[in-house]
Parts: sequence; structure tokens; C-alpha cells
Amino acid sequence: MAKLRIVSHSDQRFQDRSEAGRLLARELAHLSGPATVVLGIPRGGVMVALEVGRALGAQVDIVFSRKLRAPGHLELAMGSVSENGQVFLNDMVVRELGITRDYIEQERALQMQEIARRAEAIRRVWPRVPLAGKTAIVTDDGVATGATTRAAIWSVRQQHPEKLVCAVPVGPEDTLRELAGEVDEMVCLRAPPYFVAVGQFYAAFLPVSDEDILAAFRRYVDSPVNP
Repeated sequence: MAKLRIVSHSDQRFQDRSEAGRLLARELAHLSGPATVVLGIPRGGVMVALEVGRALGAQVDIVFSRKLRAPGHLELAMGSVSENGQVFLNDMVVRELGITRDYIEQERALQMQEIARRAEAIRRVWPRVPLAGKTAIVTDDGVATGATTRAAIWSVRQQHPEKLVCAVPVGPEDTLRELAGEVDEMVCLRAPPYFVAVGQFYAAFLPVSDEDILAAFRRYVDSPVNP
């Protein structure tokens, strides 16, 4: 089991994603510096990542991964595909469900279309940051089942960071323990005992559009504290 650090079991709400990012950064101060890359999971996780990156003096990027959905169990991840088309498969799930190569390729192609759609506009403004030999921090505005986060972790692992960390503001403890097995360090600010959805722990949990992300990255580029 990787190192898991739950700061509290409070059910106190965050004001918004910006506050959550700033509070999360305090717990990640030991990872400060330009050798660290903070990767936000679209869409809300990007807003958290920008706050963490700014506070740590770290580089920031988006992890454009998608989970590969198991047939008949669309919430179950049989693997993930990364922005550059690399596929990670959970061999146990593939074997137990008898998933065929044809299905895997169909699902990969479908998820790559969505990655390409999301990445097309963003990458004009924000080039991809190499992760090899660096500390990579994967973050979101929270986790529930953990399937999307797990897919992001798998994709980032394939880019060979020296250390892989997952850090989130809120999530259920059982999911956090499962995710901790996938990374070198797992940090969560709050793991409340009664958990229904991530949004219940934010006073303001507004939808985030691709346009919002582009605007946030432009502001980050213009920020004088941007590393």
C-alpha cells in the first residue's frame, strides 16, 4: 500500500475549487519547485491544478486520459488511453470478462475521438509538458468511484515520472485507499464519513466549460508568479 494521508474526516464544505486548490497546496509544500508538474483532470480538476501549481511554483498541465469502459459495465474501467494513444489494460478485468481485441480497439477509437475534441483548442494555448523524470501530481476537484482518476493515473504512469502523486480535496475513504495502491503518495484533505457526491462539499460548484479552461490558462500564462 502506498502512503495515504487523509488530513481530516470533516464534512466542511469548500467555498469553491480555488479555495480547495490553495488548501491542497499547503499539504504538498514538500513537492514545491519546477521539477513538479501538476496535472488537472478536466474539467473541474484543472481549476484545482492551477491553484496548486501557482502555490508550489510548479509546472501545470492537463491529463487528457479517458477510461476504457468494460462491455456491459460502463462504470468499470478495463483500462485507459492517454492523449498520445497509449493504452493501459487491466489484464485481470480483460481476462475475467473475456473482452475481445476488437472491442478494446473500438472503445479506444471512441475515447480517442473525445480526447482529440477536448485537446484541439487547449493545446494551441498550452503545449504538453513532458513528465519523464519529474514529480507528477494528478488532481481533481474530488473523487467518488475513482474510475476517472484511476484512468488518469494509469496514463500518467506510462509517461515515466520519477514520482507519481494523487492529491484531491475530498473523497470517500474506501476509494482513497484503492487509489493509494496505484501511486507513490496519496493525499486527501477531507474524507467525510457520509459521501454522496463531490458537489455536496462545495458551496459553489459551478460547471466548467472548455472555454473556462482556456481563459484560466491564459490568465495563468499572464500571471507574474507563473514559473
